[in-house]
Amino acid sequence: MKLLAIDSSGLVASAAILTEENLVAEYTVNYKKTHSQTLMGMIDAIVTMTELDLKEIDAIAIAAGPGSFTGLRIGSATAKGLGLALEKPIIAVPTVEALAYNLYGTDRLICPMMDARRGQVYTGLYRFQGSEMLTVSAQKAVSAESIIDEINQIGGPVIYLGDGVPVFRGLIEERTAGEYSFAPPHVSRQRAGAVGALGIQYWKQGRIQTADEHVPDYLRLSQAERELLEKQRAAEGKA
Repeated sequence: MKLLAIDSSGLVASAAILTEENLVAEYTVNYKKTHSQTLMGMIDAIVTMTELDLKEIDAIAIAAGPGSFTGLRIGSATAKGLGLALEKPIIAVPTVEALAYNLYGTDRLICPMMDARRGQVYTGLYRFQGSEMLTVSAQKAVSAESIIDEINQIGGPVIYLGDGVPVFRGLIEERTAGEYSFAPPHVSRQRAGAVGALGIQYWKQGRIQTADEHVPDYLRLSQAERELLEKQRAAEGKA
């Protein structure tokens, strides 16, 4: 099969073309650009460089969340638009799982950590058993302290990665009880290549959806939605 993969769930924007045997092209930028400015240009660039007719792809894999609300919306809209235009299915890949898949084959516990603001992280815990990635603790939005305490209860060496690591590095170093390390830069952030590689596995498992069906998984309410809910609760309290 041939797959287009997209990840715009965080500060990184990334697009890739993959087959089951080969990462044909990957374009990843971790710089201060808005994804609305860069993502389609990146896709156009790798399509042009590889002389690909997008009608040849079998599906579109998208980092479906959690992550930046704006980034997820842009990625989702791009995937849906292409899916509808090309009549191709969508493979929704959880962002935290794709991050963990960067560290394929390690024998250590993997802790992706994305900065979710307000002292929280989008995170989960994963471990490889042979070639299979197992979920030790499913993706969630929790405090950084909470996931570190969970790691301490499980025990064993752990690798941290994601854009939440520099934000909470001091806390990680202070609070982690056992052996730990930080992933090196080339695998420490979102990559469309990992989204696509995991997407191919999901395709084989039949985990696909139509472009119409696809919606991002925000995992928690946006700031605007939280503020509205707080105002409604305050108003109800006064009534």
